[in-house]
Amino acid sequence: MTRLSLIVAATVSNGIGQSSRLPWRLPQEMTYFARITSGAPEGTKNAVVMGRKTWESIPAKFRPLRDRLNVVISRNQDYQLQTANTSSVRLNADLPSALTELSMQDSGSEKTDVNRVFIIGGATLYKETLELPPSSPTFVDRVLLTRILSPSFDECDVFLPDFLKTEDVTITRWSRCTHEELQDWVGFEVPREIQEEKGVQYEFQMWTR
Repeated sequence: MTRLSLIVAATVSNGIGQSSRLPWRLPQEMTYFARITSGAPEGTKNAVVMGRKTWESIPAKFRPLRDRLNVVISRNQDYQLQTANTSSVRLNADLPSALTELSMQDSGSEKTDVNRVFIIGGATLYKETLELPPSSPTFVDRVLLTRILSPSFDECDVFLPDFLKTEDVTITRWSRCTHEELQDWVGFEVPREIQEEKGVQYEFQMWTR
């Protein structure tokens, strides 16, 4: 069974983007993202799974994200990744094929031993993975959420599905972890309570089910 961790920065109203870009620029928060997604035991790598638009939103000089196995999903059969570093990136036509390949790598049948699998966007991929039922071989059991508290960024036009709200009583509810549990899982000290950077207030959270 493959457990997926979803990592995202979202406003109180779950806004995550505007005009195909982040509405904020928070270097410290991005450092947090990079440290979590790249930290893995020696001899292994974490995988970051993303859609084509998320891949293209990363500046070319930073693609693929270093020290991680980059998995890009595009249904366009003619799509080209346009990167010289092909050893750290995989292109898949859909989520099931990507997860199957990662499962094989995790079992040691490929060169890369996968430690953790992170879903990093965009909205369509977040929705698709959050809808995977806990009874399936692969599902999201953890959300690393940077909650953007203020300003409200009302101009957002792309949104994260509200995973905390569901009318299906058969689905396991999400529970917010303590700060200590967050730190234990990521393996390093995480700033407590509300942070402020460039006039933006946010908080690091972790939710599990």
